[in-house]
Order: sequence, then structure tokens, then C-alpha cells
Amino acid sequence: MRSPPARRIRASALSSALSSALSSALSLSLALSLALALAPSLSLLAGVSLAAASPHAGAGAGQPQRAVTAYVTDSASNTVTPIDTATGSASAAIEVGSDPDAVAVSPGGGTVFVADAGSDTVTPIDTATNKANAPIPVGSYPDAIAISPHGGTVFVANAHSDTVTPIDAATDRADPAIHVGSYPVAVVVTPDGHTAVVVDWLGGTVTLIKTATDRAEPAIRVGSYPVAVAVTPDSHTAFVANYGSDTVTPIDLVTGRAGRSIRVGAAPAALAITPNGGTVYVVDADSGAVTPIDVATERTRPRIPVGDSPAAVTISRSGATAYVVNTISGTLTPIATDSDHPGTPILIGTYAYPLAMAITPDGRTAEVVDNYAGKVTTINLATRRRTAVEVGEYPSAIVIASPG
Repeated sequence: MRSPPARRIRASALSSALSSALSSALSLSLALSLALALAPSLSLLAGVSLAAASPHAGAGAGQPQRAVTAYVTDSASNTVTPIDTATGSASAAIEVGSDPDAVAVSPGGGTVFVADAGSDTVTPIDTATNKANAPIPVGSYPDAIAISPHGGTVFVANAHSDTVTPIDAATDRADPAIHVGSYPVAVVVTPDGHTAVVVDWLGGTVTLIKTATDRAEPAIRVGSYPVAVAVTPDSHTAFVANYGSDTVTPIDLVTGRAGRSIRVGAAPAALAITPNGGTVYVVDADSGAVTPIDVATERTRPRIPVGDSPAAVTISRSGATAYVVNTISGTLTPIATDSDHPGTPILIGTYAYPLAMAITPDGRTAEVVDNYAGKVTTINLATRRRTAVEVGEYPSAIVIASPG
């Protein structure tokens, strides 16, 4: 069995959660692949364009305009570091809970929510002051987080308790946990806000939660060890990356039925959909490639070679370019979405091991998380000029907060 992406499921979590599923001990190479494996996006990868004001509003009238800021988690120091994306400079680290492992930002950019996997909490950070508010108790080992388009509800996937906890963003109070499938590792909310889509890694299923009632529907069978999901802009289809079966499964979110699985490269671990909803780009971690899928036909196009051990993909807001971070190569590969042609890779740094990235809303700057070096590298995408700043010992997740 392949090792899953490390940001989603770490080796320490696997030893307890998968003891019955593993027939032999992890080899050294397998453990290394865990440490170097892949990030989200997210989220980012399935993030939606959010215009509503957040209940945790940022700077008000008469206050200075806030900069576009990247927030980076560090699991070793239990902190989140803000980085000014215009200058690449870091502000003082913000203390959060233990083992911060995932992060999301409210629609108006006023609050960053941090999932503290080691302390079973979520920490809200006010981006106007960069101060952490009181931690919110959730389930066991919160490892993924998403926010509804209107900003009213935060959904937290708790991997060890097989639940999702909704949080009222206006009050920072957790509502009753919702039971889902086994070992949820990813969650996104559809752009229309009607459904939270939860990926159940050990269960090989996806669970849909109707946000109006916070009720889970029957689990939908997908492939082996699903690990990531992205949703089309029209909220009609979710695409699920099945890490263990080298496939992507489309799910009709209207009927709640899974379509025919689509064969891609080895170990698909991240994916993103273009803003026009035309193409899914799938990161094939063990193939050193990205597989494009035409959304309308659900057919693949020729694989795009990138670097060694690609880890995450993010698409610019314009939709013109998909950017892929390559962990072993230590590079960032741009792909022109109109031609699927890869550009010249950008070197992140010497001995770099990038795991995650985010693009500023104007599309000019990439913020790349270098896990082994404990740095974030700010890259001017036009000039390829790099500025690296230290953010801790093991940074992993990143999100960009844009005011307004």
C-alpha cells in the first residue's frame, strides 16, 4: 500500500489508525515518502470565490488598508507566521494550538481559522491585529478545514473521531459533531454553499453534508484511499483523487451518485479545477506528471511532465496558469492551461522540499512552503525573483488573506 500524503495523514497518525490495515512495517523509503508527500490544497484547491463579508470583519472605515498576507502553519513551534506578500517579510509568529495542520480564511479575509491537530481545537486569528482568539474545542485530530461561501460556518474534519464539526463563525461556538465515514482527511464546501463534501480516506468513501440541516447523507463509494477533492464552479460535480487506485472519481452532487472512475497517473494526491470549470488538473505524485481531465467529457488529455514527486497544484485566479510544486526536484512548474504546455521550472532554493503553495489574488506572486528548510519563498512570477524567509522548523499549510 502506498503511503498517503504527509500533510493529510502523518506517519504518527498512520501507526495508530492503520495498524489493522498494514500487513508489514513501513520501510525507510516509505517513511521518507510520508515525510515528503503532498499538500492541499486547497484548498485551496477547491476553494471558491467568496465575496460576502466575514462575521470576523477586518479593518473598518478609517483604518489603514491591510496588506495581502500569507499565513503559514508550523507544527514544530505550534505557531502561524504572517508574511507580507508584497515584501516577503515575516511578522511575529502567532501562538496557536498543538500541531497546526490545516488553515482556511474567511471570505472577507478578516479571520484565519487554524486546525490544531494535536490539541483537538481550532484557533481563530483576527487578521486586523494578528491576535489569536480563544481556541474552539472540536473532535479528535482535526486535519482539514473549510468555510462556507457566506462565511457563516466553518467545517472541520476530525480524522480520529470520524466526524465533522460545524463552527458558527459569528460566535466561535462549535455545533454538534456530524458523523461521516472512516478517517476524514479533506473537506470542501460547494460554491453555492449547499453542500460540504467530505473525503473519508480509510472508508474509501465520500460523505455529503447538507449545510442547511447539518445532516450527512449515505456514504458514496469511490476508489481506494481517497485523499483530495475539488468542486466545479457550478457546484454540480466533485472530483475525488483516489491515491491508492490511481483514479479520479466524479460525483454528481445533484443526484449523489458516483460516475465512472477515470484512470490517471500513479498516486493522485491533489487536484484543482480551472475557474471556467473546463479542466481538472490532477497531480500524479509517483509519475512526476499532471493529468488534465476535460470536465465536459470526463476524459483525460496527455499527461504533462513536471518535476520529481509533485505535491500540490494551484491555478491562478485568471485561469491562465496552473502551478505545480515538485517536492524532490525543489521546483515550481508553470503550466499554460490553454495548451497544457509546461514552462521552465522555477528553482525554489538549494535543497528545497516544497510541500504547499498559494498565489496572490493579482496572480503576480507565489508563496511556496519549504518544509525541510523551514522557510517560505516569495516568488515574483514575472521576474522569477525569490525572497526566502524563515517561518519555523516544519511549515506545512498556507493560506492568503486578502482584505475586503
